[in-house]
Amino acid sequence: MIIDSLNNIEFYKSINNDIYEGLKFIKNADPEIALGDYPLTDTAKAVVMEYETKIKNHFGYEAHKHVIDVQYCIKNTERIPWSNLQRLTPNTEYNVEKDFTFFDMKEPQGEVVIGNDIFAVFFPEDAHAPVYSDGEPGYIKKIVIKVKVQ
Repeated sequence: MIIDSLNNIEFYKSINNDIYEGLKFIKNADPEIALGDYPLTDTAKAVVMEYETKIKNHFGYEAHKHVIDVQYCIKNTERIPWSNLQRLTPNTEYNVEKDFTFFDMKEPQGEVVIGNDIFAVFFPEDAHAPVYSDGEPGYIKKIVIKVKVQ
């Protein structure tokens, strides 16, 4: 897992081109960008979404086998608890089509608040629990960069 500032995106140019292109997309995105999918490279896309955060989500942690998630809120903030998969118990079967498994909620190993210049990168071993409010529940607009991995 990575937690970093958008001010540091040039560092990622030498690490991973898909993550770098995604971070450039995030940094240049207008907060009024339309919801939907935006292709970035052959192996990465941006997904713009919006929803209401909650005190607690109803599904627990989620994890993906074949994508890295780069997550950032362009409107407001979201708190995301996270934990390594090895500590968790699945509560659903792996969904091949949507590439996710949900896991029971357990004390997190950490949390990150995304938005206000801070983004998070979740790798396949990083279970994350989105939809949590950073304070009072409310509206967020979020960009998730989906980077394909084998």
